[in-house]
Amino acid sequence: MSIESLIVWVVVGAIAGTIADWLVRGVSLGCFGTVVVGIIGAFVGAWLLGLLGVSIGSGIVNDIITASIGAIVLLFGIRILRRA
Repeated sequence: MSIESLIVWVVVGAIAGTIADWLVRGVSLGCFGTVVVGIIGAFVGAWLLGLLGVSIGSGIVNDIITASIGAIVLLFGIRILRRA
């Protein structure tokens, strides 16, 4: 993995985590946590959309949308677990 790929992962994770944080209230994880949720959300979103057979497209916008969907799902899960 090159340094450029790593930077793209972090940037996409930060954008996706921020979008998910804006949409899902009640879960505040801080700056580092937001990036981590965005990166993990990319994996969750890719798995979930692949499972459903949904293809959004290609490119960086697709990556951000997919990661945001996964991060939203992940934050809802965290919020449910915190209330239990």
